[in-house]
Amino acid sequence: MYSSKIQTQAELTIALHIRQLVFVEEQGTPLQDEFDEFDDYEALKDRVQHILVYYNEKPVGTGRLRAVDGFAKLERICLLPAYRKFGLGNVIVHALEDIAKGLGYTQFKLHGQQQAEGFYHKLGYQTVSDLFMEDGIPHVIMVKALAFEDDSP
Repeated sequence: MYSSKIQTQAELTIALHIRQLVFVEEQGTPLQDEFDEFDDYEALKDRVQHILVYYNEKPVGTGRLRAVDGFAKLERICLLPAYRKFGLGNVIVHALEDIAKGLGYTQFKLHGQQQAEGFYHKLGYQTVSDLFMEDGIPHVIMVKALAFEDDSP
């Protein structure tokens, strides 16, 4: 299992298909609410990063990252149902955080589905909002700040 930044329109099309299967077909998000201007391939270069995660060379999950109010915001994190038991959610989150770190970000934010709140807590995220509805699904805002290591002797 591994992840890679999306570099082609074909890879983005695969990621969008995974999101449609998970968010629209499985979870009932309205199609018009799932996709936005940040899913335009031309936006990849300077406004948003998308990734795919692979299991046995097959793309099975995706996520995206964009800058929002000084935070690196992790968005649209999802896995196909048959691949949710292999630790791939961790792979997606860590890959997005690594991209953000490379861009100089030290604070991360996401809108986590209530049912995934415990998963994000295990990865160091803290809940900072009350429950709210997004696309008909209960969510919370969660944040994480990098701890700076002291390199002094």
